[in-house]
Amino acid sequence: MPWKVVVRKRFNWAHFLTNYHGAPEPVHGHTWSVEVHIRADSLDEGGMGYDFLEIESFLKELLPDYRLLNELLDFSPSAENMARWIYGKVKERYPTLQKVVVWETEDCGAEYWED
Repeated sequence: MPWKVVVRKRFNWAHFLTNYHGAPEPVHGHTWSVEVHIRADSLDEGGMGYDFLEIESFLKELLPDYRLLNELLDFSPSAENMARWIYGKVKERYPTLQKVVVWETEDCGAEYWED
């Protein structure tokens, strides 16, 4: 029986979108949330599929807080692009990753997964 381990981490990032409806968008910030959903096919002797703290630590290493995303990445950091990029990076470490959800605000976000 599989389990799904879900870790959500918040980050404070600034960004601007390139080619936003053909017009430049000003730099602005959000408190983003990133969720990773990882399938665990078994549990260890302590009853855990994955260590939440290990996943959180990896996310913090991958995604530095209080940064301008446009300076870190070579693509327009929309929620959709961020979800796809984070998915690729997390999948390298956790091959049973099912999806990544990036919340740009409390009410608006994007999911990425591969079929």
